[in-house]
Amino acid sequence: NGATMPSNQTSHNDSKCDSYYNPTIVPALYFLMFPIALLLNGVAAWVSLHLKSTSTFVVYLKNLVAADVIMTLLIPIKAASDLPGASNLLFSLSCYLSTIFYSTQYTCITFLGFISLDRFFKIMTPQSKFFSQNLTFSKLISGSVWVTQFGGTALPNIILSTESVDNLTAIRTCMELKGRAGLEFHHTIVMLINVFFWIVSVVITVCYICIAKRVIQSFRNSGSNNNQGNQKIKLRVFLVVIVFFVSFAPYHIVRIPYTFEQVNYSSSTPCSPIKGKFAKELSLWLANTNICMDPLLYVFLCREFKEKLMSMMKNVSISFKVASAGKAEATSP
Repeated sequence: NGATMPSNQTSHNDSKCDSYYNPTIVPALYFLMFPIALLLNGVAAWVSLHLKSTSTFVVYLKNLVAADVIMTLLIPIKAASDLPGASNLLFSLSCYLSTIFYSTQYTCITFLGFISLDRFFKIMTPQSKFFSQNLTFSKLISGSVWVTQFGGTALPNIILSTESVDNLTAIRTCMELKGRAGLEFHHTIVMLINVFFWIVSVVITVCYICIAKRVIQSFRNSGSNNNQGNQKIKLRVFLVVIVFFVSFAPYHIVRIPYTFEQVNYSSSTPCSPIKGKFAKELSLWLANTNICMDPLLYVFLCREFKEKLMSMMKNVSISFKVASAGKAEATSP
C-alpha cells in the first residue's frame, strides 16, 4: 500500500510520542457514554414509535431518533476496536462500520437542520403552506437523506476499501485498507461534508435567531411585558445553538488538517500524527455526545413528544403499582 508509513519510522515515532496519546482514554469515554445513550435513545425510540406522524416536525424527529439509535448501537464496536491489542478482524470490521457511523452522524446533522427550518417556516409564515411543510414532501426528503448519506458516502467508502486484511500484519489505521482511489474519495468526502456542516450551522443559527426575534416581537405587539417569557425564549435559542456548536464544531475544526495528514502522511513534526489522532478522536467523542442531548431536545422542542412521554410514564407507573398490589395480595395469608 503506497499510503502506508515505513514500519521502522512508525515504531520510532510511536515510542517517542507515546506521552501525547493514551489509547485507552477515548474508548473508556465511549464505554461510559454507551449505557446513558442506550437508555435515553431507547426511551426516545419507544415514545416515537407511539407518535403519529401528524406533522413534518414529527417526521423529522422520528428520523433523527432512528439515526441516534443506529449510532448508539455502533458505539461498543468502535470503542472496542480502538483499545490496544484489538484484533485485525475487529479493527477491520470497525473500519467498515465506521463509514455507517459517520454517515449516520451527518444524517443527524441534516435532520437537526430540517427541524430548525421547519420551525422557522411555521413561526415566520404561519398562514402560508410551503412545500416543506407538506407531510408527503417531508417523508420523501427524509428518505432521500438516508439514500444520499449511505449511497453517496458509506457505500463507496466500503467498496473502495480494496486492500485484503490477510496481506497486512497489523492494521494501524483504516486508510491502510484503501487503495489510491479510496484515499482520494475519502479526502474529497471529508472536505464536502465539512463544508456541508458549516452551511447547516449557519442555517440553524439564522433560523433560531429569527424565531426568537419574531416571538419576542409578538409579545411586544400584544402589549405584554412578560420579561420572564422573553428570557425563556432567548435561553431556549441560546441552548439549542450552543449545544449544537459545542458538540460538533471542535470535530470539524480538527478534521481538515487531520485528514491531510491521514491521507498524505505528511506532517510538520514526527509527533503530529499522534497529536492529530488524539485531537480527532476526542473531538469526535464530543460530537457523539449529541446523541445523549438529542432526546432532551425532543422534550424541549416537541410538545407532542413531551405529552406522549408523560402519558406513557404515567401508564407504566400505574401498571407497576397494580402489579405490586397484586403480588402483595397473593403473598398475604
